[in-house]
Amino acid sequence: MPPLFPSGKRPVQPAAATPKVDPYLVDCGVYVDGRRVPGPTSPRQALALVRERAGGFVWLGLFEPDADDMAEVAELFGLHELAVEDAVLAHQRPKLERYKRNTLLVLKTVRYVEHDSPTTADEIVETGEILIFLGVDFVLTVRHGHHSELAGLRKSLEDDPEQLALGPAAVMHAIADRVVDHYLKVVDAVEDDIDEMETLVFDPRSQVSIEQIYLFKREVLELRRAVAPLRAPLQNLTNIPNPFVPHAIQEYFRDVEDHLTHVAEQVATFNELLTSLVNAALAEVTTQQNEDMRKISAWAAIALVPTAIAGIYGMNFTHMPELDWTFGYPLAIALILLVCVLLFRVLRKRGWL
Repeated sequence: MPPLFPSGKRPVQPAAATPKVDPYLVDCGVYVDGRRVPGPTSPRQALALVRERAGGFVWLGLFEPDADDMAEVAELFGLHELAVEDAVLAHQRPKLERYKRNTLLVLKTVRYVEHDSPTTADEIVETGEILIFLGVDFVLTVRHGHHSELAGLRKSLEDDPEQLALGPAAVMHAIADRVVDHYLKVVDAVEDDIDEMETLVFDPRSQVSIEQIYLFKREVLELRRAVAPLRAPLQNLTNIPNPFVPHAIQEYFRDVEDHLTHVAEQVATFNELLTSLVNAALAEVTTQQNEDMRKISAWAAIALVPTAIAGIYGMNFTHMPELDWTFGYPLAIALILLVCVLLFRVLRKRGWL
């Protein structure tokens, strides 16, 4: 019987195709009665499973998708084209947009940038963005910025099935609560920096540049732009009925709104305090300049005496007092020194020198 493989080698079998994983897709889960259902790995499979069961919801997490990626997701979940554009471009203000088939909540995330000293830091806070699309049977999160991860939050919610059983709005509340709680941590760190800078500004042995205070003020304004606009969306979610947010979840948003109010008040205080520090630093610079000018004026007054006497004797008139006197030159020098010393003591006593 002739050999099956004349060359003596078996043909190489083609490798099994590796399933394609979209780089923008972070996680996709189906939750029924607050518990994750194993199986579906793609958004299409997950949504089909939920609608086939007529219960539960899909939580889809995306990270910095491009226009093509979002177009595919938008078609599947029925997202409005304007909301899709916001998700791709990012850099949105915190806001709440209500559409016919879903609701969009935009949150700004904030990260405190560690540094040795506030007087040498180039950056104090770094911002990112989370967009939450809320539907009847899905919640879609789109993240921008590497510090805005939600993996830990997802695990915490999966450990609390009763909370997840409230539906996709529970996920929106949990994300908003996590973001606002992180604001509190950032605000506490920034407050410590401002206290340190305030101490340095009023320390005569320390030099804090006005440019550095302006940099810090700019970073606080960036923090304010992330916090202040979020008050209106949270008030909307708390007080105005929303078909995608059950009344039970609205009560939870009241607590988030209360925390945000506390953060907003602190940030407003930071802005006022930094303005005062700028004014204090400018006043200190002005005072130092006045002090320098007084010293310059005092030394100029002392230098005026020998200049005036030397100017008179430099006129070279024929008949001048003491020209033929042996002690005329020493007397003139002694007179100059005496007047200069008297002026120095008077100016020193008045604090000009």
